Amino acid sequence: MRVRDQRNRRRGALVAAVLAATLALTSACTGGKSGGQGPGWQDAAEEPAPKASVSITEPAADAKDVPASTAIIFDAEQAQETTVELADAAGKAVEGTLATDGKSWLPAKALEYGGSYTATVTATGDDGRPVTATSAFTVMKQPEKQVRISSFLGDDQTVGVAMPLIVKFGREIPEKYRADLQRRMTVTSTPAQEGVWHWVSPTEVRYRPKEFWQAGSKVSYRVQAGGLPLGDGWYGRADLTVDIKIGPKLVMTVDNKTKRMTVARDGKTIKTIPVSLGKKSTPSSSGTMVVMEKLRKTVFDTYDELGPEDGYRTKIDYAQRLTWGGEFIHAAPWSEGVQGRTNVSHGCVNVSMANGAWLFNNTRVGDPIVVKGTERKLQLGNGWTDWNVSWEEYVKGSALPYEPAEDALTEDDDVTDPDVSASETATTA
Repeated sequence: MRVRDQRNRRRGALVAAVLAATLALTSACTGGKSGGQGPGWQDAAEEPAPKASVSITEPAADAKDVPASTAIIFDAEQAQETTVELADAAGKAVEGTLATDGKSWLPAKALEYGGSYTATVTATGDDGRPVTATSAFTVMKQPEKQVRISSFLGDDQTVGVAMPLIVKFGREIPEKYRADLQRRMTVTSTPAQEGVWHWVSPTEVRYRPKEFWQAGSKVSYRVQAGGLPLGDGWYGRADLTVDIKIGPKLVMTVDNKTKRMTVARDGKTIKTIPVSLGKKSTPSSSGTMVVMEKLRKTVFDTYDELGPEDGYRTKIDYAQRLTWGGEFIHAAPWSEGVQGRTNVSHGCVNVSMANGAWLFNNTRVGDPIVVKGTERKLQLGNGWTDWNVSWEEYVKGSALPYEPAEDALTEDDDVTDPDVSASETATTA
């Protein structure tokens, strides 16, 4: 026992000596510093935080019952670049567009009712270091109360240069909801043209450019109202997109003094037509009107309005509606003998059968007609009277502050939503 212990002690001393020599040799080979740390050792230095920061404000994380129209709203600071990604529960990416102010992102279409989504916003500062924020949320179930949204025009129609874009709603839109709705109503025109939305009533909004549409333009408008809260528990039923074309610039000008209509196409006079306007007791309206409806054959029936003594029922050819009150351009063979000399109509623009047919074949819904020098001014709202007010007055009908377009726009630039037909009964001839 004692001999074995001595041997173990000698063996342990030998191992300790070898270990000490090895450590000394290693220290000598690595050029050790005081403290025993070589250059391979470093103090842990903290990395500076990324310059950019980002947070998602809407929808809040884990939010429930989110409207299907929701936008991703975020706050990014010191960001040189910001990207937004939205994915459904299966990981499929949702298309969308970043707002021009860089503070929100809107899906290209309404989200699925009851669906789950995750939004990821990434902001990168000038240091090149990205930061991200995420928000997972669930869309509300499909609501019972939905507002129908319709357009007067349908896809691929060709209209005149004075055609307003007309959108109607199935119920009144409370004033406090109109601005949010209008933010989701966009118009794209090629070539670019300045314009604005104008609320003519709680159920109807129209868009017109500052000047007549340029001939040959392509126009697309969108109303991204699907799932959008519209007041009192009502939501937009669906998004709406319409693509149209603008025809040649055809303008009709009627002068009561000369009893003539001048028809100009693209700035050049192509025809002069004798007319008979409304007699003194039923004068035609002076102002800028728009062809709203074209009827090859119709019947003017005024018995309900004027009674059995003054009312009449007359077959009419080549009728083009100008006002809701019943003013038309139409063929009137009974007044051909006085056309160009005397006014005998009940307010309409009378032309001959031949000229009525020519006009009918050369005009489109949306073509403008300017009537001058009569005893009565056109009443605002009696037809599409959008062009009968100044631009300064028109922009006051917008639910959003009007911002004039930049002068730098070029002709190649774009500027950034079942047909409804005019069904009012004709009343004058």
